[in-house]
Amino acid sequence: MGRASRLLLAFLLSTLAFGTTACNKRRVQVTEIPPPATDDTTLGPGDVFAVRVYGEEELSGNHQVAPDGTIDFPLLGSIEVSGMEPPAVANQLEHQLKEQNFLRDPHVSVYVEQYASKRISVVGAVANPGTFALEPGMTVVQAISMAGGFSSLADRDGTVVTRHVGDEILRYRVPVAKVTSGQAQDIEVAAGDIIFVPERLF
Repeated sequence: MGRASRLLLAFLLSTLAFGTTACNKRRVQVTEIPPPATDDTTLGPGDVFAVRVYGEEELSGNHQVAPDGTIDFPLLGSIEVSGMEPPAVANQLEHQLKEQNFLRDPHVSVYVEQYASKRISVVGAVANPGTFALEPGMTVVQAISMAGGFSSLADRDGTVVTRHVGDEILRYRVPVAKVTSGQAQDIEVAAGDIIFVPERLF
């Protein structure tokens, strides 16, 4: 593990340790049941999503949320979307397209392609430790792949996911070697997750 990787790992682990001793006294719980993947799915700056307007190809396309939380939508101009759920954005576009008499009965769908505003961390015995943008449906195995895969010293079945849920810190061991061989189930990651891959003891 390189110096930069060790520094990143030390920072993340020290941050986690601080969270357990801070005034809120979060409780750490080790669980055998995968922590819930429910998470904040609101849009934020940098997020990329596709808009599909039924029967209107010129109004359909991809959008990235600007730093000020808006997108520039055809005909409508600047639309505030930061902090909104994708279905709410679709409803707002339908309402404005109809209210401004651009379409009589618009049908709009919104599909998130990347939550760049929400990130996960992969640290430990992987090729490229770091933080990565959360993609919808991303699993532990996919997150490790984004970090370049395991190093030669990785304890693959010792992989641990740490997740903050309310006032608790949940940790769940994911036997990744067994997952990739079909002997165990992968789990979906959530924003803020820390995936730690330890090194083998021998």
